[in-house]
Amino acid sequence: MGRVTARKKSLIWVLAVPALVAYAPAQEQKDAAFSVESRLVRMLVTVKDSKGAVVGSLEKPDFTVFDSGVKQEIAFFEHHTAQPLSVALLLDTSASAAKDLKFALDSAAKFLQALTREGNPKDALTFFTFNHEITRQFGFTRNHDRFKQAAKGLKAEAGTSLYDALCFASEALEGREGRRVIIVITDGGDTTSYRDFHYTLRAAHKADATIYSVVVVPISNDAGRNTGGEHALIQFAESTGGKAFFQAVGPPLDQTFGEILRALRTQYLIGYQPKNLPESKDRFRRIRLELSKPGMTAATRTGYYQD
Repeated sequence: MGRVTARKKSLIWVLAVPALVAYAPAQEQKDAAFSVESRLVRMLVTVKDSKGAVVGSLEKPDFTVFDSGVKQEIAFFEHHTAQPLSVALLLDTSASAAKDLKFALDSAAKFLQALTREGNPKDALTFFTFNHEITRQFGFTRNHDRFKQAAKGLKAEAGTSLYDALCFASEALEGREGRRVIIVITDGGDTTSYRDFHYTLRAAHKADATIYSVVVVPISNDAGRNTGGEHALIQFAESTGGKAFFQAVGPPLDQTFGEILRALRTQYLIGYQPKNLPESKDRFRRIRLELSKPGMTAATRTGYYQD
């Protein structure tokens, strides 16, 4: 679909947002605080048992939600939710990813086929590639041929604007019906973005997007790996209720996509309206989810920004 000019747009965003926060009138801040207790907070939840198997048989009473330490009433609950999926697939095409590019494209193509084979007929995928620039190859579609066409001629070169790519993907997901997911395939950290880690995480939370970080590990030991970048990808995933994977290409990467798809097909959707929250200067409200069944763990977002 064309290249996204990350540089000019990112400069506008980075300079404008702090100004809005710093000079917001008192009445606007009061209205923003009120909106925390009137908004609907959505949580996509993946539950696994002690053996790591996905569990889809729990019911509403099995979940308890705490917002800022205060127990909340669950307003609606769906298990095996059939709400449509909007998936933003991001593929690293920087120079360091060159040798694994073909294998990553093959696995992504299989994932798209599996995604559209069953589930909601409105499930759709949009595809971004990123190096020092971000290119949105096509908008949301179920058409496999669009992916095949986009994959032709892709080559790996230049640096890695990972954070910028995640921000543009989050923006593309905003307003989409149902569930919103980002899957990013990369071999390490950011080198050329204008946005930073915190701005990027905020953008993902604003979009209610769940991030699955798929790190294609070029080498098994720490020497030569971007461990700092890998840690950031883990944080993106854990904070939004997704998961970080560290895989080689080929069959292991296919298995990773299979695990992501199983989680997406077995998610619970929980919603609540925040009530009786304590005052806080921290703009990030923290969520805790407890399960009544022993031996089970839940992955979901860790919180949300109140503005």
